Amino acid sequence: MKYFFVLGTNTALSVAELSAVLDLKNPELVAADFLIAEIDEEINPEKLMSRLGGLIKIGRCLTEMTVTGFTSIDLSSKLLEAIEAAASAKQAAGPSGKFNFGFSDYGSKNFDKKDLGAKLKKYLVAQGISARFVVSREKNLSSVVVEQNKLISRGIEIVLALAGGQIFVGETLAVQPFKDLSRRDFGRPARDDLSGMLPPKIAQVMINLAQINNLEEVIIDPFCGSGTILSEAILLGYKRLFGSDISPKAIDNTYKNISWLKELYKIPEYKLKLFVKNVTDLSKFIKAESAGAIITEPFLGPQRGLIAFQTVINNLENLYASALKEFFKVLKPGGRVVMIWPSFYGQRPISPNYPGFKIINPLPASLRGHQYIKSTDRETIIYGRPGQKVYREIVVLEKI
Repeated sequence: MKYFFVLGTNTALSVAELSAVLDLKNPELVAADFLIAEIDEEINPEKLMSRLGGLIKIGRCLTEMTVTGFTSIDLSSKLLEAIEAAASAKQAAGPSGKFNFGFSDYGSKNFDKKDLGAKLKKYLVAQGISARFVVSREKNLSSVVVEQNKLISRGIEIVLALAGGQIFVGETLAVQPFKDLSRRDFGRPARDDLSGMLPPKIAQVMINLAQINNLEEVIIDPFCGSGTILSEAILLGYKRLFGSDISPKAIDNTYKNISWLKELYKIPEYKLKLFVKNVTDLSKFIKAESAGAIITEPFLGPQRGLIAFQTVINNLENLYASALKEFFKVLKPGGRVVMIWPSFYGQRPISPNYPGFKIINPLPASLRGHQYIKSTDRETIIYGRPGQKVYREIVVLEKI
């Protein structure tokens, strides 16, 4: 079956995460935020969306039509027929009452959504269906608009795209759980804004890039901070977790946040051990070659004020090299480290030594070098917002 995926702001990171979780066949990036791919098995869109931090929407292809060989009038007629059929099928299968519908389009072609909406409403009313056309000031309907107007549960969002000479007509099946993500980010009881807080959706991406298929594998976060990565791993169903940090306050925050999370989501039992320890002592309290993955955001250096960049970079390289030596000792052969290194604007890249590891390019081979895909020369992905002083470099390492 062919599905579409509306991607987050960082195309490379979203695509890397998606390909780590799903076996994508013939993936096609129609736009920086829109990917179409075939998947052999039918997916559970809501379940999938709940575990993917880099996605905005998931949907399925309803029909495709060739652009060439038709007049614009004939093509418009065929497109409207496909849209009417999609809306009628969804309305018939859904609950009774007012039927809400809306449109989003992606890619280089801007469809006349206002005209299509007016014609679709006229068609539905003629069928005796009470219908409401949902519009937005933005080019496309956001997850918030789709959710608040119940376009999945009591209506339909029709997605249009021009891809390779074909007009793609799809239906949105799930949107990003923005309320849950916001609650886990800003609603948790223990926050430490001064030392920085990893967003839950980036933690999800990092966990997925580790590709840990066995939920009983040991996952370690040796710079656990406020426990974001450990929290998200628990939500994803992983059962054996270790966290450590040199700061007693960080470990206390992690306890508070995970206890809150467990109660909020009624999470079943899992094994979690937390330690106030320096990362350079990791192999003294973790069994050799016992971990399936190490996923962590370490200390990224000072974030405010005047920064002596060369001194900071040298110090961080020494810290990370020492940490990676310990990671090698406790990680199973073939296990992965998914780690964030800071990228300081205008400065040379952080380059710690990592003997015994190789960097893994997490992007599907067919999309590497694509115009919408940006990665570093060493095949890592930079994440951040414009104007930031410090970006995050997502590094995937595999033990040789």
